[in-house]
Amino acid sequence: MSDAVTDTDTRQIPTPVRALLVFGLLYLFLVGISVLENGISSLGEGVQEQLFTSVNNPIAALCVGILATVLAQSSSVTTSTIVGLVGTGLLPVEAAVPMIMGANIGTTVTATLVSLGHLRRSNEMRDAFAAATVHDYFNLLAVAVLLPLELTTHLLARSATWLTDRLVGRGGGTFNSPIQAAVKGPARWVRSVVEATGASGTLLGVLLIVVGLLFIFLALAFITSNMKALVADRMEQSINAFLARSGGAAAMLLGLVITMAVQSSSITTSIMVPLAASGVLTLRSVYPVTLGANVGTTITGILASLAISRPEALTIALVHTLFNIGGILLFYPVPAMREIPLRLATATGEFAGRRPVAVVSAVGFCFVVVPALGIAI
Repeated sequence: MSDAVTDTDTRQIPTPVRALLVFGLLYLFLVGISVLENGISSLGEGVQEQLFTSVNNPIAALCVGILATVLAQSSSVTTSTIVGLVGTGLLPVEAAVPMIMGANIGTTVTATLVSLGHLRRSNEMRDAFAAATVHDYFNLLAVAVLLPLELTTHLLARSATWLTDRLVGRGGGTFNSPIQAAVKGPARWVRSVVEATGASGTLLGVLLIVVGLLFIFLALAFITSNMKALVADRMEQSINAFLARSGGAAAMLLGLVITMAVQSSSITTSIMVPLAASGVLTLRSVYPVTLGANVGTTITGILASLAISRPEALTIALVHTLFNIGGILLFYPVPAMREIPLRLATATGEFAGRRPVAVVSAVGFCFVVVPALGIAI
């Protein structure tokens, strides 16, 4: 009863007030990025070396991205943190690329967990799990192709650097962002408050990192919930109406727009799962929407880079965008390639319908145990 009242009261917030609240939360998010950058810069050199020498191996870096995203339940938090690390100059773009790819894999866990809500109904479980895992398979296949290509040619990093040079000038220095100037004052105030506790050196850096991450978590969580209240009530009807009369490209656009609006690809893809389980949407309709969501979620990293003066921060954010667009170009236009994730997801869904308990164990193993082992080894 009280939950229903609370939910009703939340939804009664006037739309203009909610929109202003979203802008305020976005500003808090950018302040958090600036505080995070400040904290990383305040760490001692020895601590910095220990933090980053452990991810020199690209497979370990990939696993760090997966596990961090699974634990945070948000690729936006992971990519924003990576952008902050690159923005300090301590983490090279080349080392951060596998982490970004890992975050793309880790973000699919939310929809996969949502599909487990249909465990007791085998037919629903089959369709729900297929709708969730088509996103998993696409991201895994994209990484399988693009990570080796990137390690040998640095194609994504070079392309993103070229774009950064055109947008903000040549690398090696800083660029003057009005957004960065706007958040610098509050970030300095947060630093002075933390310093007033007597913290200095490494402890100061750690505390600033914690505060920055707290700001990022809170801002993204409330941006997502407020935008969901503004948009998601009519999301299912809009998706069904749109997909009924449009093709794959239009469905991708829909996924991109919804994800940019609610600042969460997990919401977009998770909504697909019950729609597929109920038979309202087919797997072929769900697939392009998830691809658009992949591209839409990269806007968070680009926004985060605007709070940082080093152009490398924008470069790694653009790598995320190029990676997702590159994956779409590889696996969607050619029918034979397009079928691969669909067939894998269909087969996995069939197995899930027959062996739901085994699927639960497999999810935990794939998203937690395997990345943890990859980091440890």
